[in-house]
Amino acid sequence: MWIPENPDIHTLGIVMTRSNALYAQSGGVTAVINASACGVIETARKHKDVIGRVFAANNGILGALTEELIDTGKESARAIAGLRSTPSGAFGSCRYKLKSLEENEREYRRLIEVFRAHDIGYFFYNGGGDSQDTAHKVSQLGKRLGYPIRCVGIPKTVDNDLPFTDTCPGFGSVAKYVAVSVREAAMDVASMCETSTKVFIMEVMGRHAGWIAAAGGLAADKPGDAPHVIVFPEVPFSKVKFLRKVKKTVDTRGFCVIVVSEGARYANGRFLADAGNLDAFGHVQLGGVAPTIAAMINDKHGYKYHWAVADYLQRAARHIASKTDVDQAYAVGKAAVERAIRGKDGIMVTIRRTSDLPYRWTVGEAPLHRVANVERTMPKSYIAQDGFGITARARRYLAPLIRGEDYPRYKQGLPQYTRLKAELTAKKLPAFSIEA
Repeated sequence: MWIPENPDIHTLGIVMTRSNALYAQSGGVTAVINASACGVIETARKHKDVIGRVFAANNGILGALTEELIDTGKESARAIAGLRSTPSGAFGSCRYKLKSLEENEREYRRLIEVFRAHDIGYFFYNGGGDSQDTAHKVSQLGKRLGYPIRCVGIPKTVDNDLPFTDTCPGFGSVAKYVAVSVREAAMDVASMCETSTKVFIMEVMGRHAGWIAAAGGLAADKPGDAPHVIVFPEVPFSKVKFLRKVKKTVDTRGFCVIVVSEGARYANGRFLADAGNLDAFGHVQLGGVAPTIAAMINDKHGYKYHWAVADYLQRAARHIASKTDVDQAYAVGKAAVERAIRGKDGIMVTIRRTSDLPYRWTVGEAPLHRVANVERTMPKSYIAQDGFGITARARRYLAPLIRGEDYPRYKQGLPQYTRLKAELTAKKLPAFSIEA
């Protein structure tokens, strides 16, 4: 249950100068990031006395630099409302991290030029840790380069690893997808294990934080239920202990279901599955941990196995999104606008849990300079003593985040998602190239 703040900005005695707003999406998209976009645009449209046009940058901060600005005013109210139930990034996203002002002053001056050319006084950046770093840097533009800009970060990450917020929009829906998939796959394996598959492995996202893997633990109703083994990035991987656990489970249950985080690593810090490449943020490109541990199991025990990589399926699964997650995603977008027009700058909107039973929450805020580039990992108290499961405390935290259904509209058996016109506004500046 959301406890709304409902501040009445017109009673605060704040005189606002009317200017335009720019919204952008960044990093890996989610099932509910567009719900945040919906919250931003619908709320901005209610405050035309202080916010004029609402632009969306095409492909995140890159669109802001290249002056590719989508005019959301060309979209109908129905189309914008449809974003609430549409997955992916409706305006395009990117993995691009601004360097410091000292390292690349050229980009920052370009942003100022674009902001000034289009009378942008509000900037809303919707993303994870690296994205909040970009938001923080943009928030400093007014102070460093003499341009008034109010910048508010909107949290989004399936990894659930942002600090100062109880949860991150995008995580609850991934958690629901993973828990449901683990439960269903476990039933399949249980029915075949006598003469066929003994081990099933599901690989999920999570570079340094095992929140998604932990969510797989929600599939279990009672002790002994799948998943039988969860491999967390926070727990140094021991091949000996792992293989012993798998064998004991198969001997006892007849089969073993495993959830493994892509970020699983050995005690020396080396990832079990290091692809040897770096992404655009400079992070090691991960993937392939499921077949890696499947080979370990087969080499040692000879069990027949199957493995699956949830990959994009887990973050795109709007058809099974958590209602809690959808509501929170919309709320942080709405709150970002409300706070900006009240004078807030250099903050990220957060989710504050006020009660576990019954589950209640509201919105809060945290300073961007404290959020940027900080990762929140799983607390030790959430991980079982043997390192391969979740505790009751973890379950109490996770369970409310997957509750409720918020199905999109269906037609002929398939979900119907919104596709925007995404018309670009006319450019006013010379072309700008992005330097490698």
